[in-house]
Amino acid sequence: MLKFIFWTLLAINAVLFAFGQGMLGNFRENEREPARMRNQVGAENIKLVAARPPPPPPDTTVEVEPVAPPPTPVLVMSKAPAPAVPKPEPKPEPKPELLACTLVGNFAPPDARRFEALLAPLALGQRQTRENVGVPEVTSHIVFIPSPGSKEAADRKAAELKELGITSYFIMNDNSPMKYAISLGVFKSETSAQTLLATLTKQGVVGAKVAGRTSQATKMAYRFRALEPAAKAKVDAVLARFPDQQARSCK
Repeated sequence: MLKFIFWTLLAINAVLFAFGQGMLGNFRENEREPARMRNQVGAENIKLVAARPPPPPPDTTVEVEPVAPPPTPVLVMSKAPAPAVPKPEPKPEPKPELLACTLVGNFAPPDARRFEALLAPLALGQRQTRENVGVPEVTSHIVFIPSPGSKEAADRKAAELKELGITSYFIMNDNSPMKYAISLGVFKSETSAQTLLATLTKQGVVGAKVAGRTSQATKMAYRFRALEPAAKAKVDAVLARFPDQQARSCK
């Protein structure tokens, strides 16, 4: 672009120079400017004008926005990650100690039904079983004179009772520890038996006693296995409502 402008200005100067030669004539060294001026036509109308300087070449400089240099990379030394510390495994909770076996009560049928109804909400399932047990039970009370050891001795004791006016007696002949004992009365309650004994003593009867007569009764017992402490406490709370019954360990 600059070369083009330069050559254009040079061509314009050449044209202006040639034009000036044609207007002003040839310029020789022996000629003087006043003489040459007189030979020109209408020289009086010609005014010398100082040549204007050529316009400055256009500024072709393109402003370029400064470009910020890229940031210098900085090497940052990072700390090595701390080694992971393994979390301690939670300790397993100790299993509750289970009660191996416990046997509860000798329930009569009515009490057994009530006991089972109170246990039902605990839902013990196979951990609770019922079994029938034979239990010797006092069913009556007897007032008697112990066996003298033989039938003859028993007969002599019976004769003494007659002399005292006592006629209600019976010599026992069964094959039992009370064989040849003399029964003076059998009562359902112990209180009634004790009342008769006191009366016979006043009448002079010596050696008479009161004893309970037992028979084998069928009762119901409950066996509990593998009960955790919480379940065992609930069973004990139910059992507390039956003060005549007891719990005992079993296999």
